[in-house]
Amino acid sequence: MEEYIDIVDKSGKSLGFSKPKSEVHKNGYYHHTAHVWFYSKNDEILLSQRSAKKNICPLMWDVSVAGHIDAGETPEAAVIRETLEEIGLRILEEDLNKIGVFECFQSYETGLKDYEFHNTYIALLKVPISELTPQEEEVEALKLVSFKEFQKLIQTIGHNGNHFVPSNKSYYSIVLDSIKRISK
Repeated sequence: MEEYIDIVDKSGKSLGFSKPKSEVHKNGYYHHTAHVWFYSKNDEILLSQRSAKKNICPLMWDVSVAGHIDAGETPEAAVIRETLEEIGLRILEEDLNKIGVFECFQSYETGLKDYEFHNTYIALLKVPISELTPQEEEVEALKLVSFKEFQKLIQTIGHNGNHFVPSNKSYYSIVLDSIKRISK
């Protein structure tokens, strides 16, 4: 059964209807997603390598967990669901610290139009990375990078084999600054 996603306007406000996920990117409908960036007590950030099977940015490194918010679902419920599905980790709403909603409007050579509002959270990773189970359809690999290495990835997006998703540098910087603040 195909997922349905609530459609919003260019400012992120609900238009009161939903569309099948397949139509959302094909037709460039604005919609919400949920992101969670996990960090460790050792000042590291968990990155996921997107599956080779993904239509958008396959095999590129990105946010720990991300996914579409299903029709009628809250961003928190979506992040909890996606975390269990994508890396096999059970988290609770109280584990999440929301840092904001960020626009990410991108079009791709394939014709896909990805006009998203990232509802973004950070959370402490309370288990070793070895206990995580990547979902094959979504996640190729997982790795922890130091705050310093994450900063270097931001600075070198698009250069010399840096496989970090070439998104908005300011978004990544806000994530890193938020994690540094809360992890102290």
